[in-house]
Amino acid sequence: MNTMERRKFPFMGRRPDVAEWFEGFPFGLPFAAETHPIRIEESQEGDTYTVRAELPGVDPDKDVEITLDRSGVLTIHAERTEEEKSKEHSEFRYGSFTRSITLPEGVKEEDISASYDKGILTVTAPLGERTTTTRRIEVSKQS
Repeated sequence: MNTMERRKFPFMGRRPDVAEWFEGFPFGLPFAAETHPIRIEESQEGDTYTVRAELPGVDPDKDVEITLDRSGVLTIHAERTEEEKSKEHSEFRYGSFTRSITLPEGVKEEDISASYDKGILTVTAPLGERTTTTRRIEVSKQS
């Protein structure tokens, strides 16, 4: 295969991932089974667990809702409406996107905080002591 063909067909020789075709689209692909509409990055440094989420083009005061349920699942919900108008053309994009993450055991729920800067939502969750005691349960025989 010559150089021109390789440039024209970059996936030649391997099966392309549909998400690769749309790389760079805001919020990913809502219809692709392997991808989530909100891309996240989770990390733990010392006693702090951090979740960073890509949310470009949203107003965090109006368009973002963060909740934590009793089972320790953090849910990020965002809605985006964007409209571009020019003299000869108008285009709009909108959508509602949700992503849920199970937080690690021992998170101090009352101290969780969130901030938004340049399209990135950062949720910080301080970690407390984990209760990882293991207990053996005896099985009784029924006669």
